[in-house]
Order: sequence, then structure tokens, then C-alpha cells
Amino acid sequence: MNPSTIIGMLSSIALLGSVLFFSAESDASFLNLPGLAIVITGTMAATFISYPMKEVVRVFKLVALVFQRENTYTRDDIKEMVQVSRLWFQGNIKDVDDALVKIKNPFLRNGIQLVIANTDEQEIIDTLRWRIARVKARERAEAHIFRTMSTYAAAFGMIGTLVGLVNMLAVMDSGSLDLIGPQMAVALLTTFYGILLGNVFFQPIAVKLERRTEERLIAMNMVLEGVAMMSKRRPPSFIEDTLKSFAATYEDEIRDKGMPPLRPAPRGK
Repeated sequence: MNPSTIIGMLSSIALLGSVLFFSAESDASFLNLPGLAIVITGTMAATFISYPMKEVVRVFKLVALVFQRENTYTRDDIKEMVQVSRLWFQGNIKDVDDALVKIKNPFLRNGIQLVIANTDEQEIIDTLRWRIARVKARERAEAHIFRTMSTYAAAFGMIGTLVGLVNMLAVMDSGSLDLIGPQMAVALLTTFYGILLGNVFFQPIAVKLERRTEERLIAMNMVLEGVAMMSKRRPPSFIEDTLKSFAATYEDEIRDKGMPPLRPAPRGK
């Protein structure tokens, strides 16, 4: 499970629980099924109108990824690439073919296949860059669907508010709070539901998927550099050192934790 997602979900539940406990006179004060139905049904309807069926179904399957731990398997990719490059550098083509079967990353496997097929280096780079661009476009479009749903949820919250106000004005002449009260609840709670779903569910999922895409693109570019070096027949040790430095976090790049802090020189008397 993804700890940050779990913490966020628990924090949201705690926030809503505190609102209900300290501000509501009863537990059912913030429960209005007609208003909730307006927001959810309207958001889903607008989403299915805006996007093809297969895209909407696919992105809902991605919700499970938000609750999974992020792991791009960068170390495994580096290890497998160094092993294969060592065999390739030694000219063991048969062993390279056997090692390809064990590689789980299809992007890495495809790049190595192009190398052992003696494909031109620029053609290899162009092919892998095209695959990276395709992954980038597809996954950013998936995240954009959730951003769109966030906008729709807020919009249908306002529509529910207008519906509640119109109904409230229609029964206002009766002067009965039993008639006015439920309509006012629809008017207010639909906006609440729309903002809540948009900012606690749809928008965070979009951000999480975009971060996942960024990490995957970094890993794919790392593989691209490794395949390019392998095509140039760079030594395996050189490939390993380069890929490890490529995968280092930015803290490691800008700060050496092993160096003692600099002390100012003593002033002369």
C-alpha cells in the first residue's frame, strides 16, 4: 500500500468526522441523497459524453494504482542492463538472447533487441523516444480525465444548488419550513459534494498519476541512455556507473553528505 495515499485518505476522513461531530446537530445533517445523486450522476454523464467508453473504463482501473507503492524498479533495470551489456561486450550473442527472456521490462527488452539486431544507433534512439512520447501522451491524457471530472463535479454542484433554489422559491409561499428546509439542503449540500469530490478525490488522483508518469519517464530515459551506450559498445563498468549517476536523486547531485562542513578561516591578529 502507498503510505502517502493512506495518510491522505485518513486525514480526509478525520476532517469530515470532526466537521460532523463538532458542527452538525445530527449525523444526517450532511447527508442528502438527491444532492449527491445530482453530482455523481451528472459528473459521470458528462465524462462519458466527453471521452470514449474505453478510455473512461481504463482510467477507472488506474484508481487502484494510487493505493499501490510507487516502484519503478530502476535498480533491477540497471542490474539487468549491465549483465546483458557484459555479455554483449564479450560477444556472447546466444547468452544475450537467453538473458532477454528473463527481462521483465518490455521497453528495456525492445531496446536491447534493436541493439543485437545491429540497428543504427540513431534509429534506436528515435524508436525509443517515440515510445516514450507515446507513453507520456497516453498517461497525461488519463490524468487529464480526472482533472476534467473535478471540474464537472464542481459544475454539477452549482447546478444542484440552482435546482434547490428554484424548488425552494416554488414552495416559499407556503411558509412551511418542512418544505423549504429540504430544498435549501439540496441547494447547499450539492455544492459541498461537488467541491469535496473534486478536491479530495478527483484532483488528488490526477496529481498522483502525473507524478507516476514523471517517474516512469525518468526511468525510461535512463534505459534509453543505457541502450545508446550499449549500442556504442561502451564497457559494462562505464554503463553501470553512468546509469547509477543518472538515477541518483537530486539531493545526491547537489550535496555530498560525506564532506565535512566548511569552517571559516581564523582571523589574523
